[in-house]
Amino acid sequence: MENSYNRRIQLEGHLDIFFSLDGDESDGNQAENGEVFIHGDPEGLRSFAKFLLGLAELDQEKLDDNYLPVDAREHHHLNPGFDLSQSSSKTIVGRLDAKGSGKFYDRYITREKS
Repeated sequence: MENSYNRRIQLEGHLDIFFSLDGDESDGNQAENGEVFIHGDPEGLRSFAKFLLGLAELDQEKLDDNYLPVDAREHHHLNPGFDLSQSSSKTIVGRLDAKGSGKFYDRYITREKS
């Protein structure tokens, strides 16, 4: 069984993740309330992409039930000043599919396909 110790987050480069409040600006453009911004330098964006791919490729079924119980979803907390820039918002990145059942959580609404 896998455990949490071999999947430590180690983001490199510079990464800033935040959501806008009414009236916030980004690069001189007024943001809409609730928009999420993910900005980074090339190293930061590549590191975040590698982290996301690792999360996507993780076989949740192989994780010990003491670490990730059935019907739970693997996720990571990214914290400002530690994993992210000090100007970032607390961020949780995780899987939609639950261990065991593969079910998505109730609030999820699929996107419209064009």
